[in-house]
Amino acid sequence: MIPSVTALTCAIAVLASPITNRAESRTATRPAVLSEAPVDRAAFQDGMRKLWEDHVTWTRLYIVSAAAGLPDVQPTAQRLLQNQTDIGNAIKPFYGDVAGQRLTALLTPHILIAAELVTAAKAGKDAEVKAASARWYANANEIADFLSAANPEHWPRETMRSEMRHHLDLTLQEAQARLRGDWAADIAAYDAIHQHILGMADVLSSGIMSQFAQRFN
Repeated sequence: MIPSVTALTCAIAVLASPITNRAESRTATRPAVLSEAPVDRAAFQDGMRKLWEDHVTWTRLYIVSAAAGLPDVQPTAQRLLQNQTDIGNAIKPFYGDVAGQRLTALLTPHILIAAELVTAAKAGKDAEVKAASARWYANANEIADFLSAANPEHWPRETMRSEMRHHLDLTLQEAQARLRGDWAADIAAYDAIHQHILGMADVLSSGIMSQFAQRFN
């Protein structure tokens, strides 16, 4: 049995903020600009890339551990959850603490539901896979809508939904390939995930730099 969902759920109490309801998660806060210290553009872009590279790297390591039933699945899950807190923290200097906490709260079920998918797929429970997949994609839309509401000019709703949907599509391909032992497809899927997430991170960093141009040098 894979202790995946249990491990992730236990870690939430320490690593993630309480999940807001759906109505709150879609509510954008006004840009806060809490710190006025100049930010280097290249460093900011690199930092955003690092956060999202961590996201796909620890997701991959979690999939590998969960699929194989490895003993490191719980600490890997905890590290993956920490990444969702890190991503939320990254937007706080621009959108405020509440917005950062909401983003973390939306990203947390993104991880939890993925864990459910891996567990159900490994067990061959097709109905559970289908149900979890529907919730996973709905959550992705919530994340996209939240981001778009915070920066509609530079993060259009359909663009953000497309980015999140593609991220999920590729991650699903990766997990399925790993579970069926198709190592070539597994590696190819991760390569595609890595390439896509760098582009998505750049969309996010460029959107913030455009919205808060006075904050960057």
